[in-house]
Amino acid sequence: MRTLDWYFDFLSGFAYLQLKQLKDLPGDISISCRPMLFAGLLRHHETKGPAQIPRKRVYTYRHWVWQARQANVPFRMPPNHPFPPLPPLRLAIALGNDVSAIETIFDHIWRDGEDVGDPQGWARLTDKLGVDDAGALIDDQGVKDRLRENTEAAVELGLFGVPTAVVDGELFWGQDSTPMLFAYLENPNLFEDDEMSRVANLPSGV
Repeated sequence: MRTLDWYFDFLSGFAYLQLKQLKDLPGDISISCRPMLFAGLLRHHETKGPAQIPRKRVYTYRHWVWQARQANVPFRMPPNHPFPPLPPLRLAIALGNDVSAIETIFDHIWRDGEDVGDPQGWARLTDKLGVDDAGALIDDQGVKDRLRENTEAAVELGLFGVPTAVVDGELFWGQDSTPMLFAYLENPNLFEDDEMSRVANLPSGV
């Protein structure tokens, strides 16, 4: 059994869309969900997220809507974005990184268009999950530490965005890389031909 580590932040509509596709993973691949803080990558690389660049913000939101429609995936933007990602990220960890719970959180935000930063929206999410003590769960120091460790691990691996799938040490960034990910899972020698090897070792021209 091979393991695919899936690094994500609930802020990403692309992560929501990719999770739907990962249901079609081959039977010999297990998925290990790794909630992480996208802002940690932005700080490390000293860059901006799509929502911080006005034209890219609009483009990204439209792209999410278009991609969802192309894939026939129900999609409704939450009422504000970015929203506070820490509570749902910590909750996912507190619930054992369970794929079903993570999908419920994604659906709450991106299918139902709920605001997890609003107390009522948050309460509706915890009701869906059957969680009565969410406040205590996400305030647990061990949960906070695990989120920090996941983010630090992402930095160490060289991740530069979310979602990112990591398998056999190879990185597959973004929802649009899903076909390449599946091709690699089917053929682990995908990157070993002459041109793939050449482009991986090109010198920088500038």
